[in-house]
Amino acid sequence: MGGTAAQRSFGPELFRFLRDLKATNTREWFSANKSRYEDDVRGPALDFVAEFAPYLERVSPHFVADPRPSGGSLFRIHRDTRFSKDSTPYKAYTGIQFRHELGRDAHAPGFYLHLEPRAVFVGAGIWHPDATTLGRIREVIADDPKSWRVGKRFGERFQLTGDSLKRAPSGYDPEHPLIEDLKRKDFICVASLSEKDVCARGFVEEFAQLCREAAPLVRFLCAAVDVPY
Repeated sequence: MGGTAAQRSFGPELFRFLRDLKATNTREWFSANKSRYEDDVRGPALDFVAEFAPYLERVSPHFVADPRPSGGSLFRIHRDTRFSKDSTPYKAYTGIQFRHELGRDAHAPGFYLHLEPRAVFVGAGIWHPDATTLGRIREVIADDPKSWRVGKRFGERFQLTGDSLKRAPSGYDPEHPLIEDLKRKDFICVASLSEKDVCARGFVEEFAQLCREAAPLVRFLCAAVDVPY
């Protein structure tokens, strides 16, 4: 992988496009600026996915970097407005997820990069797991607290976040020493970045390092839901 540090994955033009999109966000504007999207956002993002693939292999061979323009690691920019009060047609951010090979949707264990003006972050874990998956994770936390404590030993740049229940989940003692973790509905850790970080040369290596730091949580979750890490 020699020489990668001299490369720049993303440029400030990506964030300029997203700012302009947020300010207008109409189909007419997007159609007139589609070439900007392809050149400044989608193209660099797909290149980043392909460039990150060998790094991801070293983090874990069971996660996928898929550079296809559709159906791969890059989230589509079009919003699903069918069940939303927000009728804007496009996402004013770029999302890239490296899913587990056995995951069929974005709720599987994975690593994530979120690019949005003034809201850039790396995430890792499981977002909004279904009831069965959530139940398995809670059972392991309750039955094997040591493994969960190891799972939370990620880098100092990360913090656990996501939604939680207000009360203890059914079947669990409200006085359980890990009750705040058992209340969690999401099991994700997040590290904030700046636009400058993302646009720096060699960002792919920094992203790989952050994924390695978040690996204890992802490894724990893989074991909890019985998929290989």
